[in-house]
Amino acid sequence: MSVSEPTPGQEPAAEPADRPAATEPTPSAPAPAGPEQTVVEQQAADRGLPRAAGVALSVAVLLAVTATSAAVTVAVGKPDRAAHVAAAPAPATSASASASASPSPSPTPTPTPTPPAPPRPASTLQGSVSGGKHSGDLRYFLLPVPDNADPYGSPDGAMLSTDDLQAQYNDSVDIKEVLDSWGFKDAAGRTYRLRDGKTEVRSELKRFGRTDRAQGFADHSSYSSDSFDIDGVSNAKGYIFKPKQQAYTGALIGIGVVGDVVYEITVEVQGDPDKALLFDAMKRERDRLTNG
Repeated sequence: MSVSEPTPGQEPAAEPADRPAATEPTPSAPAPAGPEQTVVEQQAADRGLPRAAGVALSVAVLLAVTATSAAVTVAVGKPDRAAHVAAAPAPATSASASASASPSPSPTPTPTPTPPAPPRPASTLQGSVSGGKHSGDLRYFLLPVPDNADPYGSPDGAMLSTDDLQAQYNDSVDIKEVLDSWGFKDAAGRTYRLRDGKTEVRSELKRFGRTDRAQGFADHSSYSSDSFDIDGVSNAKGYIFKPKQQAYTGALIGIGVVGDVVYEITVEVQGDPDKALLFDAMKRERDRLTNG
């Protein structure tokens, strides 16, 4: 990937590097005072399963921001336990007859239920929100992991350094410069997988120094697909990417902003994804960022 030198009135554009397992949006930085913004759309690399979801983030300086794969799935009910009924005793014969009784059948063994997963250790992270400003550990505000799911890596999630973010891009893209232009402070992410093994969900948060910069970043973030409103969540938009075949993975991506934090939720599930999965996750993340 290469970045051309900017000409007067035009900002440089960059394309994301191919990555084996991520759908990449394209972030862009606000234009310097005066020049007209340009928008470039670019195709993102396929994720691990064969599907194409083009993504783009457009701002004055156009660079690629990677959407991390994630997914949500239906809760799996507990297995039914087999009923156990004791055999009734055989009736006794008269005194004159030889005593006989039918042997009682052996009781049906009750299958042992699968033991529940051990509880996750309580988190020691702390954070608070006031007037749209989020303080404390950004990981504290990540979408909570449901009881029927397991997180990848640390249960608390992970802070994402600029080096972590830069690793998602071609060497010709200086993502730190782009983020700094938006007043970026820090980022955190966590991915969890439901125990049915079919779906994953990823939440990623980016905190900015000012609420208007966070709003601007979110407003200029888009994917190469028509957006739709998120039911029950204002100030947010969603995108859907259906697989070419039902055996492949479909994706839903939602972008929203609460105060000085931009949140992005990615849901991946086999076949055509149900928007309701994204709506639920976006509401829960919005509430977490709003109420702490």
